[in-house]
Amino acid sequence: MTPPVPADPASPQPAALPSTGREWHLVARPQGWPTPENFALREAPVAAPGEGELLVRNLFLSVDPYMRGRMNDVKSYVPPFQLDQPMDGGAVGVVLASRAEGFAPGDHVLHGLGWREFATLDARHATVVSADAAPLSTYLGVLGMPGLTAYAGLLEVASFRAGDAVFVSGAAGAVGSQVGQIARIKGASRVIGSAGSDEKVRMLTEEYGFDAAFNYKNGPVAAQLKEAAPDGIDVYFDNVGGEHLEAAISSLNVHGRATICGMIAQYNATEPPAAPRNLALVIGKRLRLEGMLVGDHAALQPQFVEEVSAWIRSGELTYRETVVDGVENAADAFLGLLKGENTGKMVVRLDG
Repeated sequence: MTPPVPADPASPQPAALPSTGREWHLVARPQGWPTPENFALREAPVAAPGEGELLVRNLFLSVDPYMRGRMNDVKSYVPPFQLDQPMDGGAVGVVLASRAEGFAPGDHVLHGLGWREFATLDARHATVVSADAAPLSTYLGVLGMPGLTAYAGLLEVASFRAGDAVFVSGAAGAVGSQVGQIARIKGASRVIGSAGSDEKVRMLTEEYGFDAAFNYKNGPVAAQLKEAAPDGIDVYFDNVGGEHLEAAISSLNVHGRATICGMIAQYNATEPPAAPRNLALVIGKRLRLEGMLVGDHAALQPQFVEEVSAWIRSGELTYRETVVDGVENAADAFLGLLKGENTGKMVVRLDG
């Protein structure tokens, strides 16, 4: 038997792989608003990659409004988080070890095992992304799931046409801010947004180019919308639901369209919403209200990335991010997101 060849001490040695890492678990299902007590950050073993797998050190984690629904034990379009198990969500990281063709240590990848420091995953569920083409965090926001949601929801679901007047609720968030800008770039006659602070309202008009914006906390949404859009609206992009949806139904013109993307106003409600109370108007106005899930529009991904990245390079489309540092602060970042403490996409940046 040939003795093993001793390693050349001058050759680079692979770094030792981590044996443990921290991950967030849901430990109790929220009743109404989530609290820090619903979550626990726990140390867990890190598995070495098997055949066809990658081991990734996460650099950025995404927290998103839809995750609130996954904390309820109800049947939905995506399975609920399991108690005392790691939660998941969008993440961008660097490959530490690969046993999959097409992936090498040092590659940056987008994948779905967030809420943790390290992830071992099937390489089929990872996509290589370029840090040279765009900042890594943007693959979770403006060039990621929220961006595609805005693009597909406005152009495909709402059948936007040049000349339409567009109203966006939650317009300072990751999705809403992009909806308004795409509508402006594509030739909307008027773009109106709502937000929850005077500072965010100023940002919508001064930075994102909305024609009008209002703080929904300053008075009834219906009255403020009618003042901002005296000739009505043709498209409503709904991120909020409740009073906003009722106001939009009142202001929508005949054959108006509404994309129902989210209803953040109801995510933590323990009682049925009071509004909308005017759904009968859908009949006479011949309105179309259509719910959307971004996963149904994956075929638009190449077109979306090509068009939006060009707008970013030209300066036609701008974006903001709210960055929270440290995996230990991920739950607080999520709770802050639900309270509107973010401007643009909320991401968690991990050390390294």
